[in-house]
Amino acid sequence: MTQEFDVVVIGAGPGGYVCAIKAAQLGLNVACIEKRDTLGGTCLNIGCIPSKALLHASEVYHQASHIMDKFGVKTDKVVLELDKMMKHKDTTVDELTKGIAFLFKKNKVTPFYGTASFVDANTVNIALNSGDKQIIKAKNIVIATGSDVMSLPNIEIDEQTIVSSTGALKLPNVPKHLVVIGGGVIGLEMGSVWSRLGAKVTVVEYLDRITPTMDIEISKSFQKILEKQGMNFKLSSKVTAVNKKSGNHEVIIEAATGGNLEKIECDVVLMSIGRKPYTEGLDFAKAGIVADNRGRVEINDHFQTNQKNIYAIGDVVRGAMLAHKAEEEGVAVAEIIAGKHGHVNYNTIPSVIYTWPEVSSVGKTEEELKQENIEYNVGKFPFAANGRAKAGLNVDGFIKILADKKTDRVLGVHMIGPDVGNMINQAAMAMEFSASSEDIARSCHAHPTTGEVFKEAALAAAFGKALHS
Repeated sequence: MTQEFDVVVIGAGPGGYVCAIKAAQLGLNVACIEKRDTLGGTCLNIGCIPSKALLHASEVYHQASHIMDKFGVKTDKVVLELDKMMKHKDTTVDELTKGIAFLFKKNKVTPFYGTASFVDANTVNIALNSGDKQIIKAKNIVIATGSDVMSLPNIEIDEQTIVSSTGALKLPNVPKHLVVIGGGVIGLEMGSVWSRLGAKVTVVEYLDRITPTMDIEISKSFQKILEKQGMNFKLSSKVTAVNKKSGNHEVIIEAATGGNLEKIECDVVLMSIGRKPYTEGLDFAKAGIVADNRGRVEINDHFQTNQKNIYAIGDVVRGAMLAHKAEEEGVAVAEIIAGKHGHVNYNTIPSVIYTWPEVSSVGKTEEELKQENIEYNVGKFPFAANGRAKAGLNVDGFIKILADKKTDRVLGVHMIGPDVGNMINQAAMAMEFSASSEDIARSCHAHPTTGEVFKEAALAAAFGKALHS
């Protein structure tokens, strides 16, 4: 029997499930289709959440092995029980996926577990995971199918010893030598996990620096800190092949511009060169939907495709592939469908790398401001001069604030240091309200906290001098 809904969301990742819940809260009759047997999408099942569970657990292990004795806490014979660490990760994921199922039930969102494909612009066929089929109709459809891993030609990911982030989250043993192909966020986070647990880690990056979209000064400082932690980097280099040899892998690299070949032997290779929109099997042609040359769904400023009742959000459309960006778009689309004024301010979408120290940013980089010929002031302050950071032995890193030279409005904030993944939210909120660096500098910050570094950087941007440097 065909069921009818006001809104059908295809995909139950952060963008999709948030969109479904918000639309239901606004009084609409909503269904959400998810191809997995659990909700939450890539982020919750095999991405953001399990990786953060392992990042935290591996940092605890590192602290117990190398740091705690500096605080007078002696920990002899620290033992890694990897199976328990993995169980913690899996338990975290299980509890959160069940939490979303509870929210669907609470908000009267109807879930369908199966693979969706368009019949026409108002009709979706679902090949249910149970083996049955279901046809549903909707006044409005939201595509929120997310993204999938990318690989290099002639290198096949087997999720055993040549892995994507998915396989890297469930390795049965600590690699002896892990080669990470790609110096972006995912590769550095997973490389950091296994490095802390005892693996030798080599990162091969095609460009001349890691985290290429971030502020250059932050990127260079980040690399130095990771090198101090034991990670190795091959920059301006490309991988041309991965060959099996004596039970291990032989990774062949050369300079990005060509040249002599170098061979690196390892037991695990992590492919982490980026992600691509996932639209496989959706049958866009039947709905008349247009995608661009990168496989992304084309949308207007109101998230509508060329079919006005079909919307798209998250990794499947233009912009940063970030869970919280998808969530904001999901809320905005639900509001638009409900007749309200949904909007996303892309200038205040923060990004975070959850290594330790963490790296975060919001707004423009110095390089972008220079390209746009915008004059700006810079205010910086190091964590090494902060009392709370010193007390916690977290002295690596700094905060940089970029403010318009004429108006003093904050245009960008870039951080590397302890817990800056949380602190960047303060910067994003300030920018959302068009704060000046003086506004931040004149806001009282609790002492002693690492948040005072943000205030000091603002003082430097607004008045040319911080108080404690």
